[in-house]
Amino acid sequence: MLDATTAPRREAARPVTAAGGRRSLMRTLAPWWYLTPALVLLVTFTYIPVASMLGYSFTDWDGLDPNPDFVGADNYVQLFTRPELFHVFFVSIYYLLAAFVQLAAALYFAFVLSFKTRFRNFFKGVLFFPYLINGVAISFVFLFFFRPGGTLDSLLAIVGTHPGKLWLGDPDLVNVSLSSVSVWRYTGLSFVLFLGAIQSIPADLYEAAGLDGASRWQILRHIIVPGIKPILSLSIILAVSGSLAVFEIPFVMTGGAGESNTFVIQTIKLGFTFNKTGLAAAAAVVLLAIVLVITWIQRRLVPDERTDLT
Repeated sequence: MLDATTAPRREAARPVTAAGGRRSLMRTLAPWWYLTPALVLLVTFTYIPVASMLGYSFTDWDGLDPNPDFVGADNYVQLFTRPELFHVFFVSIYYLLAAFVQLAAALYFAFVLSFKTRFRNFFKGVLFFPYLINGVAISFVFLFFFRPGGTLDSLLAIVGTHPGKLWLGDPDLVNVSLSSVSVWRYTGLSFVLFLGAIQSIPADLYEAAGLDGASRWQILRHIIVPGIKPILSLSIILAVSGSLAVFEIPFVMTGGAGESNTFVIQTIKLGFTFNKTGLAAAAAVVLLAIVLVITWIQRRLVPDERTDLT
């Protein structure tokens, strides 16, 4: 049996419990209130357009007809069976190889300049400066660099070499020339990412390695590379996706003429020059799918390392 003093205590505790439940509910909902504007923008300007693009990729829409015809997977079949459309995948190989050259150069310079080096800050600025320049301006600069009798030919003439090559007109050289411009421009970005990651490694590891007599190569292999693995993994994803999405430099320098047509340039031409918006949408979906698959494979091969603090 309950005495007279027990019942009021329990009844008085009920409002406190209800108030605590409301506070708990507000704490649970609070993050969603902050996330709602970002989610609305993300859905409106990302997921809905992607869904529309996917729908258009199964039609023969020309960008104007309000009632496009459904063609099924015909657009995707064309992308992988028509040689003039499928060729852009081979062009991307040049930029992919150039991207790995860029990553190797950026890692090397970040490793060297992470130690005490004379004029270290000066070289940091020199390496990062190309990334600050507008891509269109860079393209015009290198148009003069690669033109016949231009800067490159003049430099080669100084050392006694007169190749007489059309660097942007020869089908065997145009993609090598264009991808080298990408290396020059984007090495600075990768360099800054690697340098920041290397400097975040505890100095005690370097001191211990020095006391053990480790060489610079051993420090790079056993301390730096494992320590910057997340940044290295991110850079590889950006390099692969960037090699497929090259647009600015080849578009300004060659307009995609000859063998320099890239995936994005071809997609734009299909949509806005030839009015094959459905086929262009299919090309964009393929590009998105390739990037997602590469990201998934990378996550499987190099999973995130998380430390359980509980």
